[in-house]
Amino acid sequence: MEPSDDDPVYVVRFKRVFTTDLAKRKASTNLTWLKIATALDPRFKDVKCLPKAERSEVWASLSNLVMGESPAQQPSAEATEEQPPKKRRMSVFLLSSSDTHTDEEEESIEQCVGRYKAEPKMAMEGCPLQWWSKREGALTRLACIARRYLSTPATTVPCERLFSLSDHIIQKKRAALYPDNVNRLVCLSNWLNVKED
Repeated sequence: MEPSDDDPVYVVRFKRVFTTDLAKRKASTNLTWLKIATALDPRFKDVKCLPKAERSEVWASLSNLVMGESPAQQPSAEATEEQPPKKRRMSVFLLSSSDTHTDEEEESIEQCVGRYKAEPKMAMEGCPLQWWSKREGALTRLACIARRYLSTPATTVPCERLFSLSDHIIQKKRAALYPDNVNRLVCLSNWLNVKED
């Protein structure tokens, strides 16, 4: 995508805009989100795509997410205001007694993540969402997080539109087009669409 001396002005401009846009998207990518989503995908849960040092960080952040996903022990402020004094005292007692169970809760979170890691990897052809729906009973806390991370809606990126546009221009009947003509047709089509919007 480096501009060359032989490129026309519109191609140089396109390459410059394209590389700038791609660099901005790369800089704003949420890598933590992607790493957690990879760990929650049963096809790639061994996270061998990451260096060994980063793998433990991913599992630690996943454990933190599970801890945050735990059912809230504390009633909301509105709920305590509406309760009669006797019930308020009882809820305060329950809150203070629940603080002693944090070690047990952390242990159950580690067991939950450990059970998931012990599950066999899924075949590449399988659907991760179906895998999670089958194991939702055993891995309830992780299933909620997996649903959130693995069912992210896809977005349309302008550069992907241009690539699909070039697929429409280059067809079997038009396979003999020169590269310069393809560049011109893609740019013309893109400019026409911009003017219509």
